[in-house]
Amino acid sequence: MRRVDISMPLYPGMAAFPGDPEFRSVPSHSIARGDAYNVSALAFGSHAGTHLDPPRHFLPDGATTDALDLAAFNGPCEVVDVDPTRAEVGPDDVRRAAPDAERVLFRTANSARWAASGAFFNDYVGLTPAAADAAVARRFRLVGIDALSVERDPTGTFPVHHRLLGRGTLILEGLRLAEAPPGRYELVCLPLRIEGGDGGPSRAVLLAP
Repeated sequence: MRRVDISMPLYPGMAAFPGDPEFRSVPSHSIARGDAYNVSALAFGSHAGTHLDPPRHFLPDGATTDALDLAAFNGPCEVVDVDPTRAEVGPDDVRRAAPDAERVLFRTANSARWAASGAFFNDYVGLTPAAADAAVARRFRLVGIDALSVERDPTGTFPVHHRLLGRGTLILEGLRLAEAPPGRYELVCLPLRIEGGDGGPSRAVLLAP
């Protein structure tokens, strides 16, 4: 069985969505300073790196990270390749997923750019509202993308997040899919069990036969 780690590493200076807290790691105990062991104090946002968006991210009464059914983000999934010249993921890309697909990860031009630079870029590829509607119509349990946000929204109204989360489709963001060719996989995704969490930093892995 082949395992593909599709998670972003966490480190000081890593890419963060504009306005989100930066990742920090400060040693509180250090063998080099004469302590018996190493321990670090970590500080980062709930949407740092690879992370799950639960409904609470945008809905005041939505389910929180710790209340979600693990089956929603673990199980068979499909990686769908989006034409790298495309600036958006549209409904036609959603329709390319297999009829029985429940969890779909969109591999866009973002993946190659992440692999090359590791930096945040404002012109990332995201889903259109029409693509979100198509995903909901297909009853996807989860939609994932290789960007720190599933949408690029200049209006600040976040229609894609509201369409997906408001109708029960979870969102997995910050994926690194450069080493994950299109096809069928088993997704293993374990967000931190943050009580009352509006987001869940995650380790996500694809298993292939």
